[in-house]
Amino acid sequence: MRIEVNLLGGAKRARKKAGAGLRMPDFGRVFAQVKDPLFVGAVVAIVAAVLFIGSLFTVQQAQLALLRSDAERLRVEARRYQNLILAKRQAERLRDSLVAELTAIREIDGDRYIWPHVMEEVTRALPDYSWLVSLQHVPQPLMIVDDSIQPPPPPVRFEVAGRTSEIEAYTRFLRRLAASPWFTNVVEGPATTVVEEEKAMRAFSITATFQEADSAFIRTVPVIESVR
Repeated sequence: MRIEVNLLGGAKRARKKAGAGLRMPDFGRVFAQVKDPLFVGAVVAIVAAVLFIGSLFTVQQAQLALLRSDAERLRVEARRYQNLILAKRQAERLRDSLVAELTAIREIDGDRYIWPHVMEEVTRALPDYSWLVSLQHVPQPLMIVDDSIQPPPPPVRFEVAGRTSEIEAYTRFLRRLAASPWFTNVVEGPATTVVEEEKAMRAFSITATFQEADSAFIRTVPVIESVR
């Protein structure tokens, strides 16, 4: 019976300790042991597919991050443009309101001085030994062509009725009204003979239309001068 003693036991334990832990398999030895080429091709194809899918996933993740960044930038720009559009619409509503107010003011202001012009021109054209009985507005029909378009106001037409003691004064008055730059369509009305205070008088009526005179006939004065 033989008894053997291992005098290098520590070295064997050291080799076991050094080889302890996780080690990668030797793929070269594995492939060398495999003799089937189809199996090797399948393994290579699987590895290539895994690598391709991994690279594709990485590219898609990068593209997704870029798209998210672009989407966030577009949302910020959309909010900014929306605020600009709202401000523009508010400015347009304010502009339309101001235009409507200015139009109404022009209409009121334009009609304000019609009758003073009429009175002044009629009084200036009135000859001696003649006087007025009435001066009144003649209503004109409103012409509507299209319901969607607001028609302009009709022209101001008026009628003058008066008395004169001379037939020449009446014709002179008619000519002066026709020559006025503020009147147009001056039409002679019926003229009759009336008796007032035992005197024969000529009663007449004339109709005319007011028009805006040329700027050469318009004279403006300062407000202070007109008050004085």
